[in-house]
Amino acid sequence: MSKVITPREQDYSKWYNDLVKEADLADHSAVKGCMVIKPGGYAIWENMQKVLDRMFKETGHVNAYFPIFIPKSLFEAEEKNAEGFAKECAVVTHYRLKSSPTEKGKLIVDPDAKLEEELIVRPTSEAIIWNTYKGWIQSYRDLPILVNQWANVVRWEMRTRLFLRTAEFLWQEGHTAHATREEAIEETTKMLEVYADFVENYMAVPVTKGIKTANERFAGADETYCIEALMQDGKALQAGTSHFLGQNFAKAFDVKFADKTGKLDYVWATSWGVSTRLMGALIMSHSDNNGLVVPPKLAATQVVIVPIYKGEEGLKTITEAVKPLIQRLRDKQILVKLDDRDTQRPGFKFAEHELKGVPVRIGIGERDLANGTIEVARRDELTKEVIALADAETYIEQLLIAIQDNLLNRARERQKRLTTEVDTFEEFKKVLDEKTGFIYAHWDGTPETEEKIKQETKATIRCIPLHNKQEAGVCVYSGKPSQQRVLFARAY
Repeated sequence: MSKVITPREQDYSKWYNDLVKEADLADHSAVKGCMVIKPGGYAIWENMQKVLDRMFKETGHVNAYFPIFIPKSLFEAEEKNAEGFAKECAVVTHYRLKSSPTEKGKLIVDPDAKLEEELIVRPTSEAIIWNTYKGWIQSYRDLPILVNQWANVVRWEMRTRLFLRTAEFLWQEGHTAHATREEAIEETTKMLEVYADFVENYMAVPVTKGIKTANERFAGADETYCIEALMQDGKALQAGTSHFLGQNFAKAFDVKFADKTGKLDYVWATSWGVSTRLMGALIMSHSDNNGLVVPPKLAATQVVIVPIYKGEEGLKTITEAVKPLIQRLRDKQILVKLDDRDTQRPGFKFAEHELKGVPVRIGIGERDLANGTIEVARRDELTKEVIALADAETYIEQLLIAIQDNLLNRARERQKRLTTEVDTFEEFKKVLDEKTGFIYAHWDGTPETEEKIKQETKATIRCIPLHNKQEAGVCVYSGKPSQQRVLFARAY
């Protein structure tokens, strides 16, 4: 194949952009800052959706759908949320175009079609959902409400990158309502665990679970829980968030319920979400200079079979010979594809499937048939092995498990290698610039110090890890007392 990817070690950012485009995952669109997710990328996102949707339903949640438009007055109801997203909002002001009176074929906004109330294109859905919940909730019998929606949102980003930060992106957002504070907090932490389970056991990416500082908290939340992952270049990526919203939205939209004694109280709330940003995490965690590497549990094609033949009869012979293997693999729920295109040579196909990250590739020629063997290549290690055709389905089933485990173990080893404890600000800056990665350092707990560190180093507090070890120390920046280390990193 003629496609070239900039080496990762030469320019990580360009490597990422090249890989996304050359592996046919996504492309830029005619709408500035928006992306087209191509079939190859969308197939992986669909697999993420399927797994997460099952996990949500297993924890009692159901899916619904709410409007993409939010009346401006509703959006303004919860002040912190409105202020937090104000600079990223797209606003609809008119509902009709008309022909230009001076230029044929041109359309202009009809000034007579101004909306009575402007509409916000949703950057997040708390406002429209809690306005709806007001009509759904009267009594404790109506609680809890455990709703999720799969949707798109718009946040008008100025600096964009495919999957990682785009003006429009796909996500899921859970919005739940509870009778007690304790129930809501339990829900918040439960969903954090669901996300951590998914990212580690399906994406093969280790995460650190923690709580955001007040500076980094979701606008309108009392507490934001998060999972933080570390990419191959040593930068962090927030892989998911779960928010304890307290009674903030219930108060903003006057959502009350009568408890068992008849006493009225405001409802307790949570929201939680992950997005197509996870695609960026998957790409940057495992891929190499040859292209994409996809964990088998999320691969759209787990095994591809490439026939090596001469002429139509050769292709027909091999195709017939591998049909039983294909069926045996499918019986084991393995996603297998026969690449019998006669428009490309085997070498081209090998390179293409390697670029697109297919976990296992099988090559089989007429000589292999005569010997009763196949050549099996694993994408994660770029190694090959010749095995007996008769034993192939059992071997491949175990190989897919081994690849999944190998990717997670490799990522864990990298995270461990790129995690450092520091005790001084000079050491802090040296590690950031020379080693990169996660840094555990003491912080005095003040927003002022957090902001100064961010301004001077571009590193942020990614989280205060859950179950954090308590230890006396002094803040690396201010020298004031501290009782625990927190997790710093430069981040996407």
